[in-house]
Amino acid sequence: MNAPQANARLKATDASIAAMTSELSQLFGDRVATSAAVREQHGHTLTWVKNQPPDIVVYPRTTEEVAEIVKLCAAHGVPVIPYGTGTSLEGHINAPYGGVSIDLSLMKRIIAVHDEDLDCVVEAGVTRKELNEYLRDKGLFFPIDPGADASIGGMVATRASGTNAVRYGTMKDVVLALTVVLPNGEIVKTASRAKKSSAGYDLTRLMIGSEGTLGIVTEITLKLHGIPEAISAGICPFPSVKAACDAVIMTIQTGIPVARIELLDEVQVRAVNLHSKLTLPESPLLLLEFHGSAGGVQEQAERFGEIATEFGGGPFEWATKPEERSRLWQARHDAYWAAKGLRPGAQSVATDVCVPISRLAECVDATKQDILESGLVAPIVGHVGDGNFHVQPLVNADDPAEVEACEAFVDRLVRRAVAMEGTCTGEHGVGQKKMKYLEVEHGPAALDLMRVLKQAIDPLNIMNPGKIVAL
Repeated sequence: MNAPQANARLKATDASIAAMTSELSQLFGDRVATSAAVREQHGHTLTWVKNQPPDIVVYPRTTEEVAEIVKLCAAHGVPVIPYGTGTSLEGHINAPYGGVSIDLSLMKRIIAVHDEDLDCVVEAGVTRKELNEYLRDKGLFFPIDPGADASIGGMVATRASGTNAVRYGTMKDVVLALTVVLPNGEIVKTASRAKKSSAGYDLTRLMIGSEGTLGIVTEITLKLHGIPEAISAGICPFPSVKAACDAVIMTIQTGIPVARIELLDEVQVRAVNLHSKLTLPESPLLLLEFHGSAGGVQEQAERFGEIATEFGGGPFEWATKPEERSRLWQARHDAYWAAKGLRPGAQSVATDVCVPISRLAECVDATKQDILESGLVAPIVGHVGDGNFHVQPLVNADDPAEVEACEAFVDRLVRRAVAMEGTCTGEHGVGQKKMKYLEVEHGPAALDLMRVLKQAIDPLNIMNPGKIVAL
């Protein structure tokens, strides 16, 4: 399939930005910001991608207001960049061509909770922690847990995943329907609350993971789950990363319904101990959590313990009290910041890949060897129950040789994962940094199809240009 050729997106002109600023200020008053500090915050990226701030930041309160902003941007040919909480890792919120950042943080309504149907409808600015706090008294919870307290809209945009994915899936598995503002300002609803449908193209899945390049998600209908009767967690050290990964593979293949199974290599464990004041054994470590009935949870843990022993792991230690569990998982969620503490002043280059579970041990083991040979400090942590792991090289950005070594390492990591029939990113998304690997993973025909879809829906290329596919 030959995609039509498009000119590179030109930076928004001074005249168009001045006109947009005037019109938006008349409509939204003090909810429009143009100060350098606010704009730089909205171009903030947690990678070493250069900060590229938007020209204007605006804070809508409703879907209709988002549509008004987008219509103005379309009329002036000005780029639109959706913004949630700014926790993405691949440059998704940068504005390489300038434009308007639409910050959805004021869209905080939990519109409806349907207890009997186990679903809810929320606005895009609600964060996962806010939603679960609201649901707790109803005995329900939203399971997708990427670590950061990300907005639900942002989690849809990046097809987020996290520690619970092995049991509960990713965002593509829990989103029933979306309300989306298209590049021309039209508002569409992609589906209903029905748990399944055969009615037409799956527009919901098209938008999930589109990273704001096809439209702006403003409302989300989500599947929910009942809070388990019993939850237990524990830690299990292993003599090597390969042994830990082999134990994970066996656990999944034998059908143990583990809710969370996370790998920390010895470097990451040391970082976590220092950062969170813990005393975890500084060897490759699995953190596990089991959900179910009291009897079921105990049986799952016992079966896992037998598998761990087979691969030289143990002892398996329980975190019996809720506060112990919370402290353990908070330490895991703080792994990014903990790793940065290993080398103060260094630039963090967080990246992730995902491979079929049968290739996990091989891929992680080869990556560990690559880190050693490259001379990098690069902790590994992963949602290994579904074959997804993260590597976080810590690099002196002022040392060209070290930067080059890191870039070469990341390139080998991605190509290794793709060669094992995996993906260049399991959950971080493409953004700016992973664009060059899409053709490696999908091939030119699939990439051309993505371009055709992008150009059909966003012919002016105003929706988060410079991300996923180049036009």
